[in-house]
Amino acid sequence: MSLQRSWFFKFFIVLILFNSCSSPKPVVQDNEPQEQQVSEENGAPEVPEAPETPEVAEEEIQPAPVVKKEKKNFPEADREFRAAWVATVANINWPSKPGLSAQEQQREAIELLDFLKNNNFNAVVFQVRPQADALYESELEPWSYYLTGKQGKAPEPHYDPLHFWIEAAHDRGLELHAWLNPYRAHHTTGKEISDQSVIKTNPELVVELANGMWWMDPSLEGTKERSTKVVMDLINRYDLDGIHFDDYFYPYTSYNNGKDFPDDKSWNAYKQTGGELSRADWRREGVNDFIKNLYKQIKAEKPEVKFGLSPFGIWRPGYPKSVAGMDQHNELYADARLWLNEGWIDYYTPQLYWKINQFSQSFPVLLGWWQEENHQKRHLWPGINVGLGGDEKNADETLNQIMISRGMLAESPGVVHWSIGPLVKSPSLAKAIVEGPYKKEALVPATPWLDDKAPESPLAVSEINGNNLKITWVPADAEDAFRYVVYYRYDATWNYKIMNRKDHLLEIPAFIETRSGKLPVKAIAVTTVDKTGNESEFKEILIKNNP
Repeated sequence: MSLQRSWFFKFFIVLILFNSCSSPKPVVQDNEPQEQQVSEENGAPEVPEAPETPEVAEEEIQPAPVVKKEKKNFPEADREFRAAWVATVANINWPSKPGLSAQEQQREAIELLDFLKNNNFNAVVFQVRPQADALYESELEPWSYYLTGKQGKAPEPHYDPLHFWIEAAHDRGLELHAWLNPYRAHHTTGKEISDQSVIKTNPELVVELANGMWWMDPSLEGTKERSTKVVMDLINRYDLDGIHFDDYFYPYTSYNNGKDFPDDKSWNAYKQTGGELSRADWRREGVNDFIKNLYKQIKAEKPEVKFGLSPFGIWRPGYPKSVAGMDQHNELYADARLWLNEGWIDYYTPQLYWKINQFSQSFPVLLGWWQEENHQKRHLWPGINVGLGGDEKNADETLNQIMISRGMLAESPGVVHWSIGPLVKSPSLAKAIVEGPYKKEALVPATPWLDDKAPESPLAVSEINGNNLKITWVPADAEDAFRYVVYYRYDATWNYKIMNRKDHLLEIPAFIETRSGKLPVKAIAVTTVDKTGNESEFKEILIKNNP
């Protein structure tokens, strides 16, 4: 079946799914795109009653205003969030193994960032805290084992990997979001536990799981304070575009051989102080409190830094009705719907790692449900599993999920790809994406609830240089410039080229050949785009001295 025919066929399936989601309950397929098991249930569990949404106190975060996109009479570059996760835990994506020299680590990083730039991505989600450690210079937590093969040991020759990644990403026009695991204290691949580990320095905060992992107890104030301090240290010392959490709140039950999370000590202490919540509600409340307060602190310190969350893709089985699978509300104690409802985030990336026609976990059906829960109109950029389309035969699954997301999230489209690994290892998949939906460059959608002030326009000039038109510009405020857009037209149709922060020159053909003869460049414009996606005023410059 051709790609085009396959797309129309699957889109027809999508329409059917949205109008009737009452198919029988098939066996839930296991899917393990990260180191965790995405769906660990077999069969469809009973659908529980929807819990009451907790009331939010008056001092809570105010809802973001609904921003309606006004029709403009001047050209605009495409907008779409195109990101990929780069996992460092277990050396999944980077570095390829512990103990590489600083030069080898940097070479591998540049290869990944060049790949994203050359394939028209515009963001990278880089894991900097896989197990209460640091892939950056930190006084709070030890250097990561995954860098050097020994926790606490710095790279040699010494450098700061996060700083390197940020600068290299920004030079390529890519946003960099620092990805942290807020509660994991030790991973099974992390080898020996050093004296600098939280397990040794603060044993009162951690518990051991049956599979060999260690976890910080999310209910404890010490855990919340530690993880909050780590995040605030990062945004104060680094030029980050975002902070990102994934789905590891309370651990998956498989990590503890199906047994309950071992928090008897903190639970009994809560009850002795007169606590009246059920154990499940108490656990969820601790996580809610952490997420809500962290968002407030980030916005108070650096409001332009986006806060994103990537929860498990199913909130609860039965929401919507056709969905079956793991109940994160009662296993991970993550009230992911509440966080989205209340707008305690700037973008939301539910891990929708299933196929379009996987009826009990259908990608578009789940995306539609999350969209309905997005009451504050935050960015909703689903996580997709590109491992579902890793060869020429089924790459259309990835393409179709990108296109479905565009259609359903037209005001602010985008997806996050899990992960960069399959993209790099499957040239046919990468080619299909860049020659298909990512053929044109795109800016990251703006975030007007954080900042809606347009930057100053650069001063642009042009001159004929042989058969080319040379366009140069001087930024009005270089500190405010993250990217530039050069617009140009030969007739009535505008084209554009997105340039990076250090670019101040672009040459284009002074004329193009058409069936009716040569068409000269008739007009240009150069705009500035700031870190929150605001674009400066469009100022058309007519070109009068063309041959």
